[in-house]
Amino acid sequence: MFKIKSSKYMAILLLLILTSVILLAGCSGSEEDGANENGSTESETQKPIELKLAHFWPSTHLMETDKVQGYIKAVKQATGGRVIITSYPGETLLKSVETYDGVVNGVADMGISCVAYTKGKFPTMEVCEAPGITYNNARVAGKVAMGILQEMNPKEFQDTKVMMLFSTGSADLLTKTPCENLDDLKGLEIRSTGQGTETLKKLGATPVSMPQTEVFDALSKGVVKGNLAPFETLKGFKFAEVVNYVTKTPFLSNNTFFMVMNLDKWDSLPGDLQQAIEEVNKQYFDEEMAGALDEQNEEAMKWVEENYDLKIITLSEAETSKWIEMIKPLQDDYVSKVNERGLPGQEILDLAKELAEKYNQEN
Repeated sequence: MFKIKSSKYMAILLLLILTSVILLAGCSGSEEDGANENGSTESETQKPIELKLAHFWPSTHLMETDKVQGYIKAVKQATGGRVIITSYPGETLLKSVETYDGVVNGVADMGISCVAYTKGKFPTMEVCEAPGITYNNARVAGKVAMGILQEMNPKEFQDTKVMMLFSTGSADLLTKTPCENLDDLKGLEIRSTGQGTETLKKLGATPVSMPQTEVFDALSKGVVKGNLAPFETLKGFKFAEVVNYVTKTPFLSNNTFFMVMNLDKWDSLPGDLQQAIEEVNKQYFDEEMAGALDEQNEEAMKWVEENYDLKIITLSEAETSKWIEMIKPLQDDYVSKVNERGLPGQEILDLAKELAEKYNQEN
């Protein structure tokens, strides 16, 4: 031990001790906080961005177990694990009719639902449901929807970031009683949504509007006697248990789905993550989502044939012509209604027909 003989030396020693304490505290703070040049901590920059995705398909449906989960995996891989999406199927986070607004308001970060579930909200894209336009399959219908989105850039979607649009392809009549002609259809209570409601009314049926998630109970209890829906719902929603006939109607109705993200959430993502997700969106649409319902329609067809005794009805050419002739005026109605909202209705309809013809030839 040594003895401090001067207050001068004592002051120097205290100054050295104080300086050391300050330096150590600074180093410790840097190590603990890991602050980078942007003011964010290392732990913050490494923490994954977690997103909630809401949709209406049941948790057991192939759209959830295969397509939605496949998309989630693709985004995680493309972003190096920096973006983690959690799916909330079966309307557990948002009802199908609330999904778009729920994403806009931040209840969910992402959402998938159907244009038809909120009639009038998406006037441009409702052209894809206009009766009398034939889509060979879901891939064609999805490409038409994406083509219209890119060409028209409709205002109705501009308060979200659109990941992609895809389609069911044409819907069929799934009924308890046979529908081989217009007389069979007259007065029959059939569930529908969107433009399909007006189409059925024009053909003499009694449309009942409701989302797909409510149809099984409605068919079981006799509230409705049929459903205007794609073939895959016979398996995906178990409708094969409560109907007996399927009438093929490739010209009646087509439903378009949207996958969107909250715009503020999208804008908050770093540019490299946005680019990675954009690339996933394009590739996943082309390889998976565009034809997703085609795959499931084919699988459901085989499954129904193996497990149920449903009768498949194909309308005669003469009967088909009658139906199409009766519903053609609805295209003019669409144009008029869209024009009233300040949109170029005829241009949109012509574009849909042009794209349908183009992609029908390619697919």
